[in-house]
Amino acid sequence: MRAHELRSIRALPTRVRGVQREGDQWVLRWTGCAVMGVVNVTPDSFSDGGQFSTTQAAVAHGLRLADQGALVVDVGGESSRPGSTGVPLDVELERTIPVVEQLVAAGTALVSVDTRKADVAAAAIKAGAHMVNDVGGFRSTRMVEVCAAAGIPVVAMHMQGTPEDMQINPQYDDVVAEVTEFLETQAAMLLSAGVPSVMIDPGLGFGKTYAHNIALLRALPLSLTHPVLVGASRKRTIQQLGGLADDDNRDAGSIAVHLFAAQQGVAMVRVHDVLGHHQALAVDRALRDDA
Repeated sequence: MRAHELRSIRALPTRVRGVQREGDQWVLRWTGCAVMGVVNVTPDSFSDGGQFSTTQAAVAHGLRLADQGALVVDVGGESSRPGSTGVPLDVELERTIPVVEQLVAAGTALVSVDTRKADVAAAAIKAGAHMVNDVGGFRSTRMVEVCAAAGIPVVAMHMQGTPEDMQINPQYDDVVAEVTEFLETQAAMLLSAGVPSVMIDPGLGFGKTYAHNIALLRALPLSLTHPVLVGASRKRTIQQLGGLADDDNRDAGSIAVHLFAAQQGVAMVRVHDVLGHHQALAVDRALRDDA
């Protein structure tokens, strides 16, 4: 199984397995595929909108995901579902920052903030966030500057267009080549700017058709240079692959796709059902590991 690492100038929670200090950097190392748990502090996310829209509910959920095996909990205050139009800065700050503060204080997992806004990233970093996950792919110069100055690892995702228009007839000549080139270019730019580590995410469902998503999954891991994150959890592609009705539960199909991704060498999967994924990945790892 492939080994992966993320580096940070800022301290990482030492209660998390795999964290150690090397000189002026903190390093997180793991083997195989880790789990990032989703904490949507929103009323309108496509899967769990409204379930954890208060600080108390979101913090409790994040702590539960860490207990269930999430290495990272990813806190977002703005839905990026297809057709969404975004929220004002003050609303996103109000939703995310108290949750980040309390999850960081618990120290049971790395805390990532899922945002496209540099001001939200900066506030989350001040509140103690260990990572920034930008579905916009760090096209914002200020977002790059904020993360480089803080010396924290990031996740750069590919998205064609914006959440509002990304699923209106997305087009590629070669989706695998174009997405990979964008991610490799952004990762090199971020590292050159001073970001210590970059994880890349092909952005399944973000400006991609069903066929595009399948092509990207079949091309995993896409990069041998950077750790790769895949997030297919409960997305429409799962429904299409499984022949499901609109209201059918998609967790089993999500686990199947993410197990496939893990077997191709991806470093992390971003999921809603942490308990199910952690169990499935542990069993898969035990069956395939010669050690």
